Amino acid sequence: MLGLPKGSLEDSTKILFAKAGWKITTNSRSYRPSIDDPELDGRFVRAQELSRYVEHGFFDCGLTGYDWVQENASDVVEVCDLVYSRASTLKSRWVLCVPENSSVKTVADLAGKRIATELVNTTKRYFEQKGVKVEIEFSWGATEVKVPDLVDAIVDITETGSSLRANKLRIVDTLLETNTKLIANKKSWTNPAKRKKIETLALLLRGALEAGSKVGLKMNLPKASLEEVVKTLPALRNPTISHLTSPDWIALETIIDESVVREIIPQLKALGAEGIVEYPLNKVVY
Repeated sequence: MLGLPKGSLEDSTKILFAKAGWKITTNSRSYRPSIDDPELDGRFVRAQELSRYVEHGFFDCGLTGYDWVQENASDVVEVCDLVYSRASTLKSRWVLCVPENSSVKTVADLAGKRIATELVNTTKRYFEQKGVKVEIEFSWGATEVKVPDLVDAIVDITETGSSLRANKLRIVDTLLETNTKLIANKKSWTNPAKRKKIETLALLLRGALEAGSKVGLKMNLPKASLEEVVKTLPALRNPTISHLTSPDWIALETIIDESVVREIIPQLKALGAEGIVEYPLNKVVY
């Protein structure tokens, strides 16, 4: 039984599973997806609650944020990190923010003030560790707009900081870095058959994420140029080399970061490469 995050991560999670080899289909009114694997059943639930259902055994495993595992103090197995979100492959941060023009410079300056956040328990622990007494209230959403009229500061999640800047907020401190994790129920983890399936999920989901930033590249190359190509283009280290019918030519294939392809292809062409083909990847498993 697999727990899947409902909400902002839903679409990106289905895309990730599709790249890993599992097709998950839903309709807009159903929380019970169809998965093309007879060994898997699942439900979509809010990421905020998912770790509790894994801990209690309704789900054998599931995907949720590290922040919610911490917030719920869930006693689960953290199988692997899966760094992805609805918009990027960056880790997110829960940050303490005040208005740009606020006189608050340090955490201590917030003593006696009111803080709004969705991450209540984690925020309480943070201020207790700092020895600063504050009033913390749960925020149902739109947390950025509550300062300074309704509260003195907020603790909110950010990836790039663009939303904070747009709302004229300044970061005072970072409470927690978070990303999506595959977690497992402790009893399920001791079951050999279930553990094997969970480990297979982890392997292929990590492979799908790894492939997201890379592409395959293959070409024909004069054999005399091979040493210069490998020396000049370190991204092509350890390529696969195949012999062609012509003794003076070889076929070269490798995997490289997609971000450098636009620079590498013209250089390969200048070194005599022909028939250069770039192709997308679904999974890269090391």
